[in-house]
Amino acid sequence: MSQPIDKMRHVPEAPTRPRPAAAVRRFDVAELYRGPLDSANVAEPEDAAPVALDEKLRQAYYWISNQAIISPFYDIEYNDQPPKKFTFGDHKVEVALPSDQSYSSYVLLPLLNLAVRRRCLIVGGPGRGKTVIATLMGILAGYPLKELRRSIQHGQPQMTVADLLGNPLPSSLVNAESMDEVVIAWRRWLGMRVKIIDEYNRIPTRTQSALLTVMADNYAEIYDQVFECPEAAWYLTANDDAGGGTYQVIEALSDRIDVVVKALHFNTRFLGDLLVRIEQGVKPEEIVPDQIVFTQEELDRIELEIRAVRLPHDLRRRLEFFAAQFEFYEPGARQLEYMTKDTVKVSGVEFHSLDGAQTGTDGVADLGRQTRNGMSVRALMTALIYIKAMAYFRGADEVTFDDVRQILPFVLHDKLSQNPDAPAFDQAGMGALRADHVSWIRHLFDQACREFDRLDLDNDDPVARLTEEFERGLDGVPEDEVRGRMAEIERTLRTWSAGRKLYGHMFDDILKLKYLHQRYTNYLRWLQWRT
Repeated sequence: MSQPIDKMRHVPEAPTRPRPAAAVRRFDVAELYRGPLDSANVAEPEDAAPVALDEKLRQAYYWISNQAIISPFYDIEYNDQPPKKFTFGDHKVEVALPSDQSYSSYVLLPLLNLAVRRRCLIVGGPGRGKTVIATLMGILAGYPLKELRRSIQHGQPQMTVADLLGNPLPSSLVNAESMDEVVIAWRRWLGMRVKIIDEYNRIPTRTQSALLTVMADNYAEIYDQVFECPEAAWYLTANDDAGGGTYQVIEALSDRIDVVVKALHFNTRFLGDLLVRIEQGVKPEEIVPDQIVFTQEELDRIELEIRAVRLPHDLRRRLEFFAAQFEFYEPGARQLEYMTKDTVKVSGVEFHSLDGAQTGTDGVADLGRQTRNGMSVRALMTALIYIKAMAYFRGADEVTFDDVRQILPFVLHDKLSQNPDAPAFDQAGMGALRADHVSWIRHLFDQACREFDRLDLDNDDPVARLTEEFERGLDGVPEDEVRGRMAEIERTLRTWSAGRKLYGHMFDDILKLKYLHQRYTNYLRWLQWRT
C-alpha cells in the first residue's frame, strides 16, 4: 500500500532523545560580553525557553534517515549496557545489537558537517544518492531547491577556472585602463553557505588549484579581482576514495577534506520504499518539512554551542596518546627532533629504503609502522570539532569516550596514509583492514587505549605531573626548587633510556621534557642574573 505524501512529511513531536525535564543550560556567546551587573539585573521571562537546536538537529537526522535517504544502517554504535552479539560464517563475522541510540554515518556525518561548516567528501558508486544527501543539507540550510540545483558545480574534464568562478565582462576588458577596473561576473554559488561540488575528481588540475583557494581561504580571484566568500559547509562527491578519476586530485586539495563518508549499498528489503516513490512521483528533496529547516542565525548558534561542549582531561590524554603513535620514524634522521615521517617525505627518499633500519621496536605492536605519515595540526583540530559535534548531537555538554571512538575513523579516513606492507596486516584477521579504513582506524584507537591502560597513564604519568607543575607559573619559584624540578626531569629521562625501546608516544614525551628543561634553564639563568 502506498504511503501518503503528508505522512512522509511528518516530523514527530515526541523527543528523539528523551532526557530529564530540567533543561541543560546552553552556552550563550552574549555572556562573554556581560559584566556582573548585567547578570544580576537582567531577569529572563519565566515562560522563555531556549530553542533546543540539538533536538532540531536530531529531528532532521531522523526525518532524513526514515523518510528521505534509504540508509537502514547503524554503523556508529553506542551502548549503555553490553550489547547482544552473534557470529556468522567461517570468518566468525560479529554482529552486535546496540543497546543505546545508534546512527547511520551516511546521514549523520553530512549533518554534523552542516553544523560545523567544514568540508565533507561523500564517496560511493553512481546512483547511491550522494548528490541527493548533499542537496538535502542545502535545503536544511534554507536554500530553495531550484537555487541549489543551479548552484551545484558538476566536475567535468573541460571545466575551466572561468567556468568555476566567473568571467570578466567584455566591455570592462575593452575599456579598463588597469586590472583594477575589470569587472567580474562572479558565479552565484560562491556566495552560498552550502557549496556542492559533484565528482570533484573530474576537474582539471589547474581548475582544482582555483577550487583549493576557495575551499582553503574563502576567496576567489580572477584578473586581480577578489570575491570574499562566506564560511560554508562544503559537500564534494566522488565515485572512489583513492583520488582517482579523470584527473588525479592534487594533494593540497585532498588534504583540505575534513571528513569522509561512504554511501553504503542499497538493502533490497527496502524495495517497497522505492515503489512508493515511483507510484507517487515523490523525490525526498522536494518534501522537506519546514520544521527541520534552519535559519542562518540558528546554524551560527549551533556552531557556538558545539564549541562550548567540554572535552574532559582524561579523554584528551587518550587522544594525545593515540595521535602520538604515528609521526615518529627513527631511521629518518640523526637528531631526535627530525626523526619524523615528514622528514623522509619532504626529502624524496623512499620509505622502503630506510625500513630495514627499524629493528628496535615490535613490528606488530608498534602502531606507527602501519602508517606512512602522522597527524597534522589541521587533522587534530578537525577531529576535536567533530568529536564535540557528535556529543552535542546526542544532547550532551561533555564528550564521552564513545564520541571519540566513533568519529575518529571518519575524520582520519584520508588523513592517515596506510602502509599496507606493515607486519601487523599479516596477522590473522587483519588483512581485511587494508581495505576497510574505518575499521582499521578504530582498531588503531582501541589498541592505543589498551596500551594506555597497560602503562597505567591515568594514574602514573610523570610528563603530565611535571607539566602541571610548570603551568602553575614560575613567579616566585626559588632557585633550589628550579634545580629540583630539572633534576626530576633528568631522572625520568635516565630511567626511560635504561630499559625501554623508543615508540612514538615516547618521542613526544621526551621532546616535552626537553622543552620543560629548557624553560627552567632559561628561568634559572634569569634568577642568577637578577641576584
